[in-house]
Amino acid sequence: MERAETECPFCLLAAGRGEVSLVHEDDRTLTFMDVQPIQPGHMLVVPKVHAASLAALDPEDGAQMFRVAQVAARSLRASVLRCEGVNLLLADGSAAGQDVFHVHLHVVPRFGGDGFGFRLPSDHASRPRSELDQAATVLRASWTSVG
Repeated sequence: MERAETECPFCLLAAGRGEVSLVHEDDRTLTFMDVQPIQPGHMLVVPKVHAASLAALDPEDGAQMFRVAQVAARSLRASVLRCEGVNLLLADGSAAGQDVFHVHLHVVPRFGGDGFGFRLPSDHASRPRSELDQAATVLRASWTSVG
């Protein structure tokens, strides 16, 4: 393991070092209970191979993370845990709220009045088509260079 991976808490768990309440494991991912759950049943799906950001994540690991998250969501809804809905949350970078720099996908059970939610900026509103078209043009050019 590289130095960053030996210090990464999720890499340590993937290597079998450390306590984890394991829900699922496959060749590419681990799914386990979040130690600071938003609600009972809150799970994390993490790739076994270290990737600090989405840009560094192997696309097959990312695809498997979402496949596993779908099953995790179904298992929440089929369980006796309170679950009227599910949020999948992935923070990529400090500005997005990422605090463990190993990509991880939160699978959070939700129910009415659970106290969790999203705070939108005060200027959140529909934007003019011209503004959306301009952003799309910029992103198409960027997409070509990274894709």
